Amino acid sequence: MFAVIQTGGKQYRVSPRDVIRVERLSSPAGGEIELTDVLAMGRDDGVELGHPLLEGARVAATVLEHCRADKIIVFRKQRRKNYRRTHGHRQHQTVLRIEEILAAGETRSPVKAASAENALPAKKKAAAKRPAMAKRTAKPKGEAQSKAKPKGEAQSKAKPKGEAQSKAKPKGEAQSKAKPKAKAKGEAQAKAKPKAKAKKPAAKPKAEGDGKKDSPTGEEKS
Repeated sequence: MFAVIQTGGKQYRVSPRDVIRVERLSSPAGGEIELTDVLAMGRDDGVELGHPLLEGARVAATVLEHCRADKIIVFRKQRRKNYRRTHGHRQHQTVLRIEEILAAGETRSPVKAASAENALPAKKKAAAKRPAMAKRTAKPKGEAQSKAKPKGEAQSKAKPKGEAQSKAKPKGEAQSKAKPKAKAKGEAQAKAKPKAKAKKPAAKPKAEGDGKKDSPTGEEKS
């Protein structure tokens, strides 16, 4: 079953339980309305067209909420005039839920309304049962705390900072051990220097022997 309705200068093809957005209506949210501008109606026995409307046909709907559509940008420009304007716009809309499509002479069936009323208490009972079940399954707080280790025991197992610092070697002792090594290096260098000085006197006699060579005349140099 379907129907083609007209509202706000637009046409919509709707069926029962459909949710549509139409131009803003004056009815308050949560209220019920009937749309009488029905252009066509389709049922099991065929499609019926209006000229231009179907007399007596109507569509029952419930107003869910009033809202606004997404923003659109409106830009205007005039060439060679240095004219540019930008505006934003959000159209006001109403959200409807189609409940029933009625032909001429038909009335709304109150069965759906009664079933909806009966469904509300059932939901409330189910919501009331959930907390009771949660209380049964939840463990008492005392048991959860007893299983958790106390903070005092955890701190006692941890080593105190004083013992850790005592095990670490003091900086002063490490520096005192390092100084003798530096002194030993200095003494080794001082011992190595005399060896270099001892080599120099051994080279001097060679220079004196070279000076005593005979001159070309056979006379010794004075």
